[in-house]
Amino acid sequence: QVQLVESGGGWVQPGGSLRLSCARSGSVWAYDIVGWYRQAPGKQREPVATMSPGGVPVYADSVKGRFTISRDNAENTVTLQMNSLKPEDTAVYYCHTQRFDAQFWGQGTQVTVSS
Repeated sequence: QVQLVESGGGWVQPGGSLRLSCARSGSVWAYDIVGWYRQAPGKQREPVATMSPGGVPVYADSVKGRFTISRDNAENTVTLQMNSLKPEDTAVYYCHTQRFDAQFWGQGTQVTVSS
């Protein structure tokens, strides 16, 4: 089992920045695929950014150039730096870990972008 705890959400004005962090604990492997998903009200959960064990990032088209995912295998953390935030980025953001067919989720952290 892997436990994931997010932090860093909150309210920000359009154009602002937030940094989300995910602390991974339990049976943590450096070979896990890690990532961030989000779910806006009335919408399905969608991938935002993922990172392979080798450190290769994949971003949703909607966040390319604005968001940056990183992982620290020594500290067992995953970070999402979000810049130039837009109102449409408002959602609950979830930390995610995939190991073969198993998926683990955090409890989510709210990000609200509004003026």
